[in-house]
Amino acid sequence: MYIRDLDLRDFRSWPSLSIQLGPGITLFVGRNGFGKTNIVEAVGYCAHLSSHRVSHDAPLVRQGAENARVSVTAVNEGRELTAHLLIKAHAGNQAQINRTRLQSPRELLGVVRSVLFSPEDIALVRGEPASRRAYLDNIIASRTPRLAGVKADFDKALKQRNALLKSASLSLRRGYGDSDGAVALATLDVWDGQLAHFGAQVIQARLLLVDELSHLIASAYSGLAPESRPARVSYKSTVDTADRDVLEAVMLTELANLRQREIERGSSLVGPHRDDLVLDLGDHPAKGFASHGETWSYAIALRLAEFNLLRAEGSDPILILDDVFAELDAKRREKLVHLAAEAEQVLITAAVDEDLPGNLEPIVRFEVSVRDGAQGRISEINRVGEA
Repeated sequence: MYIRDLDLRDFRSWPSLSIQLGPGITLFVGRNGFGKTNIVEAVGYCAHLSSHRVSHDAPLVRQGAENARVSVTAVNEGRELTAHLLIKAHAGNQAQINRTRLQSPRELLGVVRSVLFSPEDIALVRGEPASRRAYLDNIIASRTPRLAGVKADFDKALKQRNALLKSASLSLRRGYGDSDGAVALATLDVWDGQLAHFGAQVIQARLLLVDELSHLIASAYSGLAPESRPARVSYKSTVDTADRDVLEAVMLTELANLRQREIERGSSLVGPHRDDLVLDLGDHPAKGFASHGETWSYAIALRLAEFNLLRAEGSDPILILDDVFAELDAKRREKLVHLAAEAEQVLITAAVDEDLPGNLEPIVRFEVSVRDGAQGRISEINRVGEA
């Protein structure tokens, strides 16, 4: 798979941008803050409907604009599709494929597939469980877009359930002997059913994915750090996952067991929103015990495993390396260059040429700069030809 055309309007620092791309390695060079990362962020957003830099859409819309527009034409084994996204800061986004308006932006998932390496990836190892959950969920959505809808339904049910636990706390405490309490508890029963129904599907999908990723992550890590302890991953859940066929029933039981504590705390304590992907090195958790080099090796291994899993299912995903070489030593740079040489399309950003490995050979090079305009600093791009 590769991106042929990328068009942006009012996305981040770009009032407008239209560039043509192709297979091979494309390099974007520019100082920090000039807008090079915004370009590859737009590609990643089309692939995952989320940014690797921010958790909500408002920062994606250029200051002073009402919305942002991203259009990407992807070529996958000779078939071309153009994904259009209208991103709104404080309202629902809109999407279409070619000229067909979609009911939900989630229907775009799968049109563009990408794997992105960035300095933020260190949070996969050192950060909170939410980063690791997002890692799993993004891969699941890329492979099975339908499950992105299941996850969205779970999130809605969780939000409504938490709102009930907080707003009706007094009524819930009074119990069935009180009329308001009985109504609140009956409503909570409904949300329990929804949470268990969708939550069990999310957990099941994550468990299956971890089964597939385990050996890929271990292999990638041993290749990056053969002298280190072996890497192992596992899924830690608030639900007993011993029998995967009855996850929904088990989750309902656990919700019933913890109901009183949830009412007291005003939040949901059971479900995939509290689970974690556990990363171990030898007999210890990587978080807190891994050295800086081991941490980076683990983060890269997670992305390498993601890339290899997606490419095994057909065409290569687009490989994006966002300012990552400056963070790596020579050995890890070499590993990424080797991967880049195999991928169908690679998009690389760097602040200066000194950050790049000497054996990297880009096909096309763009230089990103800024100028002062009536609306402040405006990003500009200049194609300097084939390298």
